[in-house]
Amino acid sequence: MLRGMMKLYNFFRSSASYRVRIALALKGLPYTYMPVHLLRGEHKKPEFAALSADGFVPLLEDGGAYLSQSMAIIEYIDETHPTPPLLPQDSVGRAQVRALAQSVACDIHPLNNLRVLKYLVRELKISEDAKNDWYRHWCREGFLSLERQLLRSPAGAFCHGDSPTLADCCLVPQVVNAQRLEVDFQGLDRIQAIFEACMRLDAFQAADPSRCPDAE
Repeated sequence: MLRGMMKLYNFFRSSASYRVRIALALKGLPYTYMPVHLLRGEHKKPEFAALSADGFVPLLEDGGAYLSQSMAIIEYIDETHPTPPLLPQDSVGRAQVRALAQSVACDIHPLNNLRVLKYLVRELKISEDAKNDWYRHWCREGFLSLERQLLRSPAGAFCHGDSPTLADCCLVPQVVNAQRLEVDFQGLDRIQAIFEACMRLDAFQAADPSRCPDAE
């Protein structure tokens, strides 16, 4: 079946969208950038709701299929375009990379998701300073755990060896977000080294939020 160019519905500052942009760039895959501005509530409009059951970004449109959730999207991209691979060939290695990726996507990111932070301020009447302290605390706690995991991973420039994987796709957006909100990186030497190695690659630079058409 012939497929048209993929469309990626995303928001430049969304960490989950950023992960998918990195994966697409690592694969060298072209796509149409479809901006959905979360702060303006565009993800809640009927035209997007008609495409996305959960109303979240990213959403990948490919060959008539609409795929949600960044981790599922990236694995779909990896299965349908296997070169270069984003998961190791061995079962243990794949499990290790998925564990690293899920430490970011499942443990760190949900606690500092935009809608969670908005709820703290709007519904629970938490101050901006307290909200930011919440973010920094849980982000750093998650990074400390991730640092310990990385120190037990196969040696190399990236999260798992000498080539970027699914784990690196997840790590970089979280670090960029943490830098923006001034998280303390003291003692996170492995994370910082991996981040710097990633950001030397064209694919990671191309996916950066500042390079997005909807960047502000």
